[in-house]
Amino acid sequence: MTKNIASETQKILLITGVSGAGKTTVLKTLEDLGWETVDNFPIKLASQLLKIPASGGENGPNIPLALGFDSRTRGFDAEALIRQIKKLQAQPNLQIMTLFLDCAGVEIERRYAETRRRHPMAQDRPAMDGIAMDRSMMEPFRRWAEAVIDTSKLSAHELQVVIRERFSSDSSLHSNITVSSFGFSRGVPHNADLLFDLRFLRNPHWDSHLRPMTGLDAAVADYVAADPQYDEALQKIRDLLRFLLPLYDEQGKAYVNIAFGCTGGRHRSVHVAETFGNWLRENGFTLQVAHRDLASRPIDALEEPANGADRVTSRQGSNIT
Repeated sequence: MTKNIASETQKILLITGVSGAGKTTVLKTLEDLGWETVDNFPIKLASQLLKIPASGGENGPNIPLALGFDSRTRGFDAEALIRQIKKLQAQPNLQIMTLFLDCAGVEIERRYAETRRRHPMAQDRPAMDGIAMDRSMMEPFRRWAEAVIDTSKLSAHELQVVIRERFSSDSSLHSNITVSSFGFSRGVPHNADLLFDLRFLRNPHWDSHLRPMTGLDAAVADYVAADPQYDEALQKIRDLLRFLLPLYDEQGKAYVNIAFGCTGGRHRSVHVAETFGNWLRENGFTLQVAHRDLASRPIDALEEPANGADRVTSRQGSNIT
């Protein structure tokens, strides 16, 4: 059997640049994207590092690797390091690219002043002296690198967005979404980003036939969906999610928890959470659906609203007296 050489190729991104240009931000962003990252790595040891089995195992995928280094890295010599990288690039099983992060000197000076840190190459001198020395040492890499990003006018967040767009292997770039159901009577989830209260819909709990069931049962789903406000309410929630979720993606938000609540967390919220879970999957989102209170015991005292509206509304058309 012929081996797929492309699948065995190890993708390596060498990240360097002037100190203060954003190397740490880039490495953290790549790590969030699933890359393996090592900062301040001596390039001369790269050959030994690449002999270590990847996290995916011998038969697993080659996880992309990002190695960060700069003028502070042990044994730094720009010309010697470039020769070492060229040797690595000659290996057919390695796909190596160098990314250089540049930044205007006045902006680097401002960043160091803002963080109250001293420039690593000017511990007892003005920051601009260290910036100039650092730039001079790194200039060979700037000329040689395949990709250069000038971060002078980029915030840390804007730099994260640029890196996500360039180096994410996920074509969708969607946030990882959790759609959950819960009961207000048992407390509001602490990690909800978007929370929708469904207690305006009629409550299946007050139907003696439906009470033992849950929102996963067709009879309960039909009962909830028959509420006159159901279709319009769900459409408005869909419209809101269509607007918000792309904005979360643009902001690089890794996780979004959408929580639907009803009184007990067993009927209305469960059905609606399942409905939106299916809708989001159809629209290409990666997600999981969780029902916090699905297994809880139905208790009349918990389901009783303060004004009794739930019971009155749900009794319409039922035989409960």
